[in-house]
This record gives sequence, structure tokens and C-alpha cells, in this order.
Amino acid sequence: MNVLDRVVAAISPQAGVRRAAARKNMNIINSGYGNYGASHTKKSLLGWLYRGGSATEDIEGNLSTLRQRSRDLYMGVPLATGALKTMRTNVVGSGLVLKSQVDYEYLRLTEEQAQKLESEIEREFALWAESDSCDIERIDNFYEIQQLAFLNWLLSGDVITLLPKTKRINMPYDLRIRLIESDRLCNPRDKEHDPNMIGGIETNAAGEVMAYHILNIHPLSNEFMKMEEWTRIKAFGEKTGRRNVLHIMNRERIGQRRGIPFLAPVIEALKQLGRYTEAELVAAVVSGMFAVFIQKGDMSGEGAALGEVVPEEEQVSYDQNDVEIGNGSIIDLEEGETANAVSPGRPNANFDPFVISICRQIGAALSIPYELLVLNFTSSYSASRGALLEAWKNFRMYRTWLARDFCQPIFEEWLAEAVAKGRINAPGFFADVAIRKAYSGAEWNGPAQGLLNPVQEVNAAEKRVLNGFSTRDREAQELTGSDFYKNIQSRKREEKLMREVQEIAEQQRENN
Repeated sequence: MNVLDRVVAAISPQAGVRRAAARKNMNIINSGYGNYGASHTKKSLLGWLYRGGSATEDIEGNLSTLRQRSRDLYMGVPLATGALKTMRTNVVGSGLVLKSQVDYEYLRLTEEQAQKLESEIEREFALWAESDSCDIERIDNFYEIQQLAFLNWLLSGDVITLLPKTKRINMPYDLRIRLIESDRLCNPRDKEHDPNMIGGIETNAAGEVMAYHILNIHPLSNEFMKMEEWTRIKAFGEKTGRRNVLHIMNRERIGQRRGIPFLAPVIEALKQLGRYTEAELVAAVVSGMFAVFIQKGDMSGEGAALGEVVPEEEQVSYDQNDVEIGNGSIIDLEEGETANAVSPGRPNANFDPFVISICRQIGAALSIPYELLVLNFTSSYSASRGALLEAWKNFRMYRTWLARDFCQPIFEEWLAEAVAKGRINAPGFFADVAIRKAYSGAEWNGPAQGLLNPVQEVNAAEKRVLNGFSTRDREAQELTGSDFYKNIQSRKREEKLMREVQEIAEQQRENN
């Protein structure tokens, strides 16, 4: 406030207030975004209630509600269930499969030696991964654990994975996978207001994750008899630097420590759409029950005479407001009552266009095209293919993220155990980090995209290979999800068998 404003305010406080308000409005109007999204004077924005906060206030403070509502939608709203299962099916499918990629040039190996080592690594890893012994609960194999972990990440926003060691009969490897639902990662009672503790994750002054605090029971369970206890697990081993905890999450804010459920941006839209769908379904069912109402005339001359007492056992008691209808019901009405014809207008002709419009907005928020969200391909080939290509950009991103944050760290832990036990020969593995990384190279292949027009897409793949834009190995993975080298080996055996069969057939013709 300048000198003139202070003088005016001293003489006339009301005039001073008006001058201060006008000056503030001028500052807002003349400040770039103040003319648009940050305007406090436009009528279209005056009713906008907002309050911003850090990642802690905006995300961590609302996670419990978001998780429970997300799970409720998955269990009761078909569109939400379909969206999450579509993501799981296309990103993980039957599981991401290891393809070892040893850096043989750095390790000074020949191509033949590298191929032999890669086959040995894949064979040994399959021994562990295809068995349910890799699961601490001994229920799922490694590929089924991937499905469970990814689906729970979609539902809850993050998944906690521990890597304990347990000996088991007929299993040479002791590494186990233990999945923990995100709710159990929370602050202990005595550290709820600790500034270095967010959502059960302990950090140091620099923000580095130091430890995870895991509750022994689920905070939403009914296990009242058990005492609450928290276990502090260090993020990394002090001597070896071993990763003790894998925290599977995807951040969207700087400073964020906990993940957000996949459906969080569209929870309200999905719930309202579910309610609307249920209401329309009930209305359609009710309108399908055609009932006949019969209005009786004057019954005073028949039945019980005036003043005659009807025995109690012959009296019928009923609620006059309780009318039960059904398919083809015939309902009696009392004297003086009239049934008016009601046209419910169901099924609603506007139901489908409205739902389609909302589904498109939900699909845009989730990066799932409408056609794939509702599994309804009625457009042209080019439009459907464009939708699939756009969706697969999203699926590949999540697949790469899952492989990097979940599959690869577990594979590296397994490989270290395999080398330590002498089942894999990898000289220098524990001596140099670079050598260890060279042995640990891998690709994780999942389900193929699928073909809308196989002839055109196979011809395009052939041209990409011939012009050096791609490789046969990559195209085999993209088109059919198979391994080119294994395909060639199988073809070699098939051709050999076919030649033998042809030779036998020719000999039989000659003998005849």
C-alpha cells in the first residue's frame, strides 16, 4: 500500500478497502495466466473450489479411501473390472518370459559360447520360475506372481515384494518371492507424525529410502485378537548392498512415496456410470412385467351381509400398499380404485449413446481406446488398427516398467544365487559390477499385439526385415510372441522329418 492509499484509508476506511481490492484485481488481470486459468474475476471460475498441497497432502492423505473405492469398483462395476483385466491381459498376459542377452563382447566370448551360456541360464531359470516353490506361499509360479503383482498394483497403486531365502526339497534354489498388499506398509503408531516417515517408508535427510515398516496384519481385517506389530526392513543390506525390498509403484509427483490406484482419476465417473446402468437395468426389468389390474364393482349385495361378523379365522390381513407384480400378474383392486396406464419408456433409447460418450472419456483418462475398453470393434480396419497401435504404446510402456522394476531385479537375485552355488559358470561375476551386469542382460517378452489383417501385416514385417528396419527375431516376437531361433531349430527338425517321410513314401511307390 503506497502513501496515497494509506491517506485515503485513514480518512475513509471503506474507500481504502475498495482501492485495495481494485488494485489487487488489476494485478491479477494484468499477470499473464491471471487472464485465463488463474483468474479470480471471471464468472466461469469464481465457483471453482480448490486447494493445492504437496504430494503428501494430495496423495498420501487420500490413499486409504482411493484403494478401498478402487477395489469396490473392481468387484461391482463391470467397466472397471474390464479396464483392469484388459491392462493385465495385454501387459502381462501369461507372464513375461526371460530371454537372456549376455554382453559377450565385453565378456570376450564368442557368439557360440554366448548362445550356449544364454541357453543354460534360461534353462536353469525355468527350473525355478516354472515351479510354485519360487512363491513363499507355494501357490503360484513366477509368471502367475507377475499377474497377481500387476493386478494389485492397478488396484492399490503399489505392491511390496520381499525376497527371503528358504530351503525346500527338490529345489536347488532358496530364493522366494513374497508379495505384501500395500495397506500393510504404514507408519507405526509412535511415528505417525515423524517428518522422515511417509506411508511407512523411512527416509533420511536427503530423501533416500532407508527402510520399510510393515504391519503384521492387514489394517482393514477383523483380526482383533492379534496385537499390532511393525517390522522394520532395511531397503538394502549394509554389507552386500542387496535389495531387500522391491517397491512396485509409478510416481507422478516429485516427493511422492506411495503409488496411486490406476482408477483414481475416474473413480467418480465409474461409480456414477455403474449406478446409472443399474437403475436402467431395474427399470427395464420392471417395465417387462406386464400386470393386469381388475377393478371390482359394488359387492355390497354379495358375500357377508351388512352387520354380519366374519369369523377371525376367515379374515385375510394384508398391507394395502404392498403390491407384488410379476410376469403376467393379475392384481385385484379395491372398490373405487383405478389402475392408470404408465409408460416407463424402457429400454431407454438414449442409454447406449450416453454410455458410449462417458466410456470414451474414461478410456482417454486411462489411455485405453474406447474400442478396447469395451471390446467392441465396429469401425473400419484402419480405425481399429489405429486404436490398437495407440493402446500398445501404453501397454509397452507399462510392460517395460514392470520388467525393469519387478522381473529384472528378481532375475538378478536368482542369477547371483545360481552363480554362487556353481550351477551357472560366470567367472568374475562377484568381482566386478560391470561383469555382473554383462551376465545379467535380459529381455522380457510378453504376449504379442495380435493381427487384424494377417496377410498385410506379415508382408509389412517381411519388408521391414529385408530393408534392415527390423530383425527376424523382433518380428517373430511382435507378430506371434515366439522366439526366432527356437522357431528355426523347430523348422530344421520338421524339415528333416519331412524329408525322411518323403523318402519312405518314394520307396513304397517304387516297390509297388
